[in-house]
Amino acid sequence: SGLEGVVAFTSDIAEPDKDGGALRYRGVDIEELVAQNVTFGDVWALLVDGAFGRGLPPAEPFPLPIHTGDVRVDVQAGLAMLAPIWGYQPLLDIDDTTARDNLARASVMALSYVAQSARGIYQPAVPQTRIDQAATVTERFMVRWKGEPDPAHVAAIDAYWVSAAEHGMNASTFTARVIASTGADVAACLSGAIGAMSGPLHGGAPARVLPMIEQVEKTGDARALITGILDRKEKLMGFGHRVYRAEDPRARVLRATAKRLNAPRYEVAAALEQAALTELRERRPDRAIETNVEFWAAVILDFAEVPAHMMPAMFTCGRTAGWCAHILEQKRLGKLVRPAALYTGP
Repeated sequence: SGLEGVVAFTSDIAEPDKDGGALRYRGVDIEELVAQNVTFGDVWALLVDGAFGRGLPPAEPFPLPIHTGDVRVDVQAGLAMLAPIWGYQPLLDIDDTTARDNLARASVMALSYVAQSARGIYQPAVPQTRIDQAATVTERFMVRWKGEPDPAHVAAIDAYWVSAAEHGMNASTFTARVIASTGADVAACLSGAIGAMSGPLHGGAPARVLPMIEQVEKTGDARALITGILDRKEKLMGFGHRVYRAEDPRARVLRATAKRLNAPRYEVAAALEQAALTELRERRPDRAIETNVEFWAAVILDFAEVPAHMMPAMFTCGRTAGWCAHILEQKRLGKLVRPAALYTGP
């Protein structure tokens, strides 16, 4: 059944308003957060602590312990290794304050590991003194990865991470809560969530939107591209969502960000989006199929020069905030998740 529609938990963390096309973190609309230039580190605090405050600390200068060539694998393995290295204790055996601090420390290490893995082993690491000059967690990430990042790219990633930080009871968040319910340490919870996000049905693929944009750049005919995809009954990437009946608010935020930052592909993407929505409404007037977050995430990440293979890892970075909030909420709930299965075998 996929547990669709089954209420597993009550939560105070995020409210995706499926009919109104809004997403609120602890009651604060994400459009307001991005419009006010609230940084990802502060949004992490809002989600985890329920208030703006301490935010995220700087990541410790700890080298990535493994380089496989796959960013997701590097981060997942590196996080799991933090527990014995740093002496993380099971959630069952620590108080909420310790758990929160463990989560903050692990979150910034996840960001550091993504940056280190993306930079690779064939370039020298960026000096820690340069990283320490950065003003925000997002800027530190970009400096660690790029060395001297374009400030507009930092702003783009900040907006993307804020919009991707939390989205209710999705597969990876549910996984994090199930692991937390066993009393495991926070590194195990986060590593497991990353594993769940690695699946294409959840982690998504913003990169799959880019070939459509590139095609329209060549032909100048967005409508023909859309009709061809739909006539061939292929999946139209970047449209439709399981939760929202109205426009995905994250798409709205990222569209506005792409326009504000003068992303070079904004005009082509906007034309493609309009062609798709027009065609979808003509073909399926009874169904509300709107733009989802992946469409404009592709434009934003492409603008920030994030390579396609790294895009899922960037989603992981943003979603660490929501995972941490849910892990802490599950710890406070103190109940083991143990659903039943109906046997249908011989």
